[in-house]
Amino acid sequence: MIDRDGFRPNVGIILINHAGEVFWGKRAGHRSWQFPQGGINDDERPLAAMYRELQEETGLKPTDVEVISWTCGWLRYRLPRNMIRRHLFPTCIGQKQKWFLLRLRSPESAFDLNASDKPEFDGWEWRSYWSILSEVIYFKRSVYQEAMLFLSDAANAGTPPRSLLIAEEATQDKESAHAR
Repeated sequence: MIDRDGFRPNVGIILINHAGEVFWGKRAGHRSWQFPQGGINDDERPLAAMYRELQEETGLKPTDVEVISWTCGWLRYRLPRNMIRRHLFPTCIGQKQKWFLLRLRSPESAFDLNASDKPEFDGWEWRSYWSILSEVIYFKRSVYQEAMLFLSDAANAGTPPRSLLIAEEATQDKESAHAR
């Protein structure tokens, strides 16, 4: 389902442990890392999609986590031009996301990256809350930052190092100039 503006509805998941560290997943067959995320089906609400994606990508069930908070409204990012499939209709130009902050309630043995037929991740680790921002793929970085900033109080994560935010502003400026 793609909305009239060309954005696909999606959920993003920030999963923290009791130490406040975040789950950071290595995408299967790639060198890139990300938070769990995925599309919202036509017949789903964002919360149901979040639980489905969580189970598909990490093997965790609703009883394994506690929902702490979520973002208001949609956070959007645009795909780079070379990733837009213009031959498909409707054309998807990016994603609009609802982000959820979850706390792990179960032991780490509850994780099962092979819970679905096509695993999203082939590795994972716990990372400090703000440490991942510089590693997020450039076109998703601003939405990650926006979600993490919004949810940081609920995560007791404090404020991000200014160097990460300054780097983000410079990246956005460079991307804006490149798009013109």
